[in-house]
Amino acid sequence: MDEQWIQSVGIDVGTSTTKMIVSRLRLGRMSSTFSLPRYQIVERQLLYASEVHSTPLIGFDEIDADGIGAILAAEYDKAQISLSQIKSGAVIITGETASKKNAQHIVHLLAERSGDFVVATAGADLEGVLAGKGAGAEKRSQAIQGVIVNVDIGGGTANAAYFQRGRAIATVTFHVGGRLIRLSPQGVVQYVSPNIQQWLTAKGLRIQVGQEIGFAQLTEVAEQLGRSMLDYLTGKERQVSGLLVVGPHLRDAIPVAELTVSGGVGLLMSGPPVQTISDASRYGDFGPLLGYVLQQEREKGTYPVQWLDPDQTVRATVIGAGMQSTEISGSTVHIKPELLPIKNIPILKLELTEEQLADATRLRQEVASIYQLGERLFEKTTGIPFALAISGIGYCSYALLQTLSQELSEQYRATFPESQTMVVICETDMAKALGQALALRCKGAPEIICIDQVRVEYGDYIDLGEPISGTIIPVVVKTLAFDERP
Repeated sequence: MDEQWIQSVGIDVGTSTTKMIVSRLRLGRMSSTFSLPRYQIVERQLLYASEVHSTPLIGFDEIDADGIGAILAAEYDKAQISLSQIKSGAVIITGETASKKNAQHIVHLLAERSGDFVVATAGADLEGVLAGKGAGAEKRSQAIQGVIVNVDIGGGTANAAYFQRGRAIATVTFHVGGRLIRLSPQGVVQYVSPNIQQWLTAKGLRIQVGQEIGFAQLTEVAEQLGRSMLDYLTGKERQVSGLLVVGPHLRDAIPVAELTVSGGVGLLMSGPPVQTISDASRYGDFGPLLGYVLQQEREKGTYPVQWLDPDQTVRATVIGAGMQSTEISGSTVHIKPELLPIKNIPILKLELTEEQLADATRLRQEVASIYQLGERLFEKTTGIPFALAISGIGYCSYALLQTLSQELSEQYRATFPESQTMVVICETDMAKALGQALALRCKGAPEIICIDQVRVEYGDYIDLGEPISGTIIPVVVKTLAFDERP
């Protein structure tokens, strides 16, 4: 097995904080000498973790590009690393920062300064999935029978992601966070988020700006907020707790076996007891109290779930991207060369079973649910929201090919009507036939790129290069790497 080490950087620009991590990734060649090179991350070492900086903003709606640049330049110096040494990495913009007007510009600016990077602006749903991976929930879900949910609780929102058998199956976001109520050291309320007003009223709780709040009253608010979120996550109650949900609700109640809490509030769960108003307001908000009451719920065991410690709390974030590249032959692909090259397309994986392939109704449901997940995780764009990787198809008959292309194309056009290009990746040698069947149905709206014999995993990113001598497309698969417990 050939080996190589690469240095990788992870940059996370969040609503309130920005941080950078430098790591070394050892790539091991997993393929034989006679086949195309395929590398996997076999070891990772954390070389440097920056301090946690406040995210610099200009006004409310713009990220300060120069400010971010200055933070990173100083951190590269401290880490004693030059840009030329960085072979890969990831820049992720999360939280409310992702909706700032210049977020896309910042992401590409940072990536240009940093080599061949995966870049993404993550909405709440993708942020929840990334945090769940960083917290170890995705990996843990491969070892247990049931579902594990990780909730990443920050300043303004709690992003929950449910994992089963190694993949995210659902996401939901709540108005639950440490900075929703801000206080002076004496307990005078300085801010109450309008996002929780309706919920406060439904719960019969009163709290307003200028009021000097007692410790017992603030504890009651924190307890009710924590319980409402846990009620929703575990399916115990959805009516009142649903008032805290941001965006789409969960379609079905999902039975949860295990629960982890990451993010700033997750870290505060292991902090000292909070017994006075000055303990509660030590950061100018009620985050320490929210963490403390969640820890109390954990110890009481009121909910029928097993609480676990996450692998990471505040650094439940990406540390970089390991690279693996391969080449594929153009004899089995369906492409329009003028659409290439394309970079940094996230992968969504549709894993089909023989039973689903044999039943048209079940196939339709599987396609619908994967597209719904894609809709939540990635922006609706005129470009390419994601590449759909299909696995589980052995022999593909003509009839199955027609049914599959019908479902994929019809539902894609209905769900992503603005997208001008649809990218499909097949594990087996069927891309030309499937690509032609899709193109026949879509008639150029969207255009179809269909390639095969590339193995990708859910959560990877992919680059497709310009065709070489008309028949070979270079493909780079980038796997996001997360810090792991030693």
